[in-house]
Amino acid sequence: MTATTERPTTEPMSSSASASATAPQLKDVIKSLPPECFQKNRRKAWLSVLTSVIAVGISYGAIALSPWFLLPFAWFLAGTALTGFFVVAHDCGHRSFAKRRWVNDLVGHTLMLPLLYPFHCWRLLHDHHHLHTNEQGVDNAWHPWFAEDYRQANRWVQGGYRALRGRFWWLASIVHWAGLHFDLKNFSARNRAKAKFSIIAVMAFAAILFPTLLVTVGLWGVVKFWLMPWLGYHFWMSTFTLVHHTAPDIQFRPTDTWDAVEAQLAGTVHCSYPRWVEMLCHDINVHVPHHISVAIPSYNLRLAHQSLKRSWGDQVQERRFSWQLVKQIVDHCHIYHPEKAYLPFKAVR
Repeated sequence: MTATTERPTTEPMSSSASASATAPQLKDVIKSLPPECFQKNRRKAWLSVLTSVIAVGISYGAIALSPWFLLPFAWFLAGTALTGFFVVAHDCGHRSFAKRRWVNDLVGHTLMLPLLYPFHCWRLLHDHHHLHTNEQGVDNAWHPWFAEDYRQANRWVQGGYRALRGRFWWLASIVHWAGLHFDLKNFSARNRAKAKFSIIAVMAFAAILFPTLLVTVGLWGVVKFWLMPWLGYHFWMSTFTLVHHTAPDIQFRPTDTWDAVEAQLAGTVHCSYPRWVEMLCHDINVHVPHHISVAIPSYNLRLAHQSLKRSWGDQVQERRFSWQLVKQIVDHCHIYHPEKAYLPFKAVR
């Protein structure tokens, strides 16, 4: 949901010609990484698929066998394991899973179907996010509103935005999924056929999945075996996206002052989670090197991160996941401000 209004602009930061000439470019950061960061390993790639398939199988076994009071734990485990499906498909979308494009497309579609995510639609829109990370009004993954957009919106839209930027952040990924990925107008004419194919694949899968579940396990079975794990998956998608790109001191920039090195290196966050989460989610939390180059496979992200810390450590942002960290973000990072980065809602009412 967006409101159209005239955007304020900020003056480009002044700097001398010599400073501009010596300022690092994104290509310089990429060149500083060891070549092995970019090497695909077929065994590691397929081991990640096997790991996720086994984890999902175990978690669904837990759902089937758990008494009612243990179901929330089984659902959360299943949602985390399903996030691993997405991360492997994420590598496929960036063509860092396999050398052959058809393998990337086949694996990507297969792993995203249980999530009802149209693979090509996500891939194409996600590429846009990488090209315009933290570019205010252009990044399609996550960006704060301008104060005047918020003030001019009706109260229902304001309420929805407050919820998704506040304590209901964990639903934001669902809005992103539903709002962008099924509308063919979001894709260029040359990509529309691919987007349509992925949407049809998802619709066909859903047309088989839900009637089968209703007939075999009933409406409660749909909730138990699909909806609750799916919500767990979206919890992680929302949380990862929020923490990767949002902090009180991480600035979004308008196009005229946006800088790729600032956005991709200093504007993304490495966040450490419990090791079992990182393992099931294939180190998606090691996010800074992924924004330096999407060609780095997930199993090489830690190697790349250590290299970035050695070469660019003063610009690498690191956090440790905690509910206090999430609370800090959802209680303050609401409205864009060109100097302060964010204002809380109470500052613009």
